[in-house]
Amino acid sequence: MQTFGIYIIGDEILSGKRQDAHLGFVIEVLKKRGLQLSWANYLGDIPQEITASLKASMARGDVVFSFGGIGATPDDYTRQCAAEAAGLRLARHAGAVAEIEAQYGESAYPKRVLMADLPESAALIPNPINRVAGFSILQHHFVPGFPQMAHPMVEWVLDTYYPHLFHTQDYIETSILVMEAGESQLIDLMLEIVKKYPELKLFSLPKLDDRRTTELGVKGPAIQAKTAIAEIKQAVSNLGFPWSETT
Repeated sequence: MQTFGIYIIGDEILSGKRQDAHLGFVIEVLKKRGLQLSWANYLGDIPQEITASLKASMARGDVVFSFGGIGATPDDYTRQCAAEAAGLRLARHAGAVAEIEAQYGESAYPKRVLMADLPESAALIPNPINRVAGFSILQHHFVPGFPQMAHPMVEWVLDTYYPHLFHTQDYIETSILVMEAGESQLIDLMLEIVKKYPELKLFSLPKLDDRRTTELGVKGPAIQAKTAIAEIKQAVSNLGFPWSETT
């Protein structure tokens, strides 16, 4: 399975000046295409940390969306960090310049055009709002922090570069709601399932309600997941706890 991840970059997220709008969006747009988000990292405006993180995910071959930090102000480091992580130099991208000039005319200079300085050989991601392009390099796709711009850019990337992956992964998530049972009363069952089905991920999500409800399930290859959830249902019934299907 291809691994998808995201970086959400900016001190304004970590300080609470702005609320993250990207994590939930990416989860949903991937799910619509039969894909899953494997990880998400929040990073402050610290160049060394941004560069190190990008180097690591580039080395793994992950598909990554990075939000924020590609502007022209002194606290925007992502373009430079992406170039360093990929072992490339920054170079003025003629196509990005043309887009900025088309949007801003003479006022593209001398500052806005700085956003056309991208890692050499980067491919552009069209920006439908203000034509200041994002860019792609080594399966890493860099978009602005503004959701109105970033979200259609992410969908464009997915539909342009990765349609061959849509709905091809052997993966399902399935679960039940177990009532009248705390997690501690289900741990032995969980351990049995984890041991028997190492290729699956088991999850347990307790709910704070009057019935001591726990959502118990597995995710992974379809055949194993269906077999495992059937065993979970039978085992929960044998333990005397009521359960229901999740919606």
